[in-house]
Parts: sequence; structure tokens; C-alpha cells
Amino acid sequence: MIAAAARSFFDVGYEATAIEQVAADAGVSKVTVYNHFGDKRSLFGAAVEYECERMRGLFEMRPASSGSLVDRLTVIGEAMSAFLSRPELVRFDRRVAAETEHDPEIGRAFLNAGPHRMKGAFAGLLESLVEAGELEIDDCAIAAEQFVSMVKGMGDLERRFGMERNEEVDRARIEGAVEVFLAAYAAA
Repeated sequence: MIAAAARSFFDVGYEATAIEQVAADAGVSKVTVYNHFGDKRSLFGAAVEYECERMRGLFEMRPASSGSLVDRLTVIGEAMSAFLSRPELVRFDRRVAAETEHDPEIGRAFLNAGPHRMKGAFAGLLESLVEAGELEIDDCAIAAEQFVSMVKGMGDLERRFGMERNEEVDRARIEGAVEVFLAAYAAA
């Protein structure tokens, strides 16, 4: 049911999604959907959680075991940029933002299920680099935000408003993010 709801919500939007169609797509009755979720808003919240979990599986934060620190951070930056540039993620982000205006809890659920978990994973990776003596960071959570913000730059905002990804500009942005990050945090 949740997969069918997610497809509908993120393909056609909240208002255009009919519980009857979700039920038919899932092979259940409309009553079954209402019995499990109560209302359309709760079903949307479950769909947001489902999509966050699915997308999180597409982007896993793992420390690379080889290569220079510059190379390893560049790979992470490239993975972040590619993940955030996925058309389905841009579309998903727009849908969640639109529904958050009507129900702020949806935005909180999205942040907790997706971005906050990913930030925690990246902060944990940075902590392992601090423990290994490669970085000197007092607050890995803030450092994680700084790196991600530099990698995203204006490209993230531009994609949300319909511009195509410019891979050359993204590459320069990632290289600059790594350079600035290491200037601030590389171990002496």
C-alpha cells in the first residue's frame, strides 16, 4: 500500500492522489487503506518515510580505505552531489516542501527520516577521521553541515527551480569544498 501511495503522491501530487486509486494499485480495498492509515495525510506521512528509507539505501556513507584524504573527500562530495541531483529526489523534495506548508509534521518527519540521519552518518565518518588523526574537528556535526552546504552550493537550489545539472560547475564546486574543508580541518 505504501509503495503504491508513494508512487502516486510523488508522480501526481497530494491533491491528485485518490485513495481509491492507491487501493486499486495495491490490490486492496479502500477500507483497508483507511483501517491501516486513518486518513490521506497519514498515508502521505508513511509514504514520505518509505521514500526516505528507500533513498537512504541509494546513498550510504562509508569511509574509503584507500587514497589520499583529498581523494576520499572528493568521492564523498561526488556521491552527495549525484544523489542530490537525482530527478526523483528533486521531485520528492518539492512534494514534501509543498505538503509541509499544510502540515509541518510532514517536514519534520522527512528531516528526521532523511537529512538528519544522513548528517549523523557523515558526522560519524568525520569522527572516525578525527580518531585516525587525519582531521582536527571540535564539532563533527557542524563540520558535516559545512561540507554538505559547500558541495550543494547554488546547484541544489538551481535544480529545485528547474535548471539542469552542470557537471563541470558541480566538479569545481566539489573540488573547492574539499580544499576549503581541509584548509579548516586537516590535521597539522
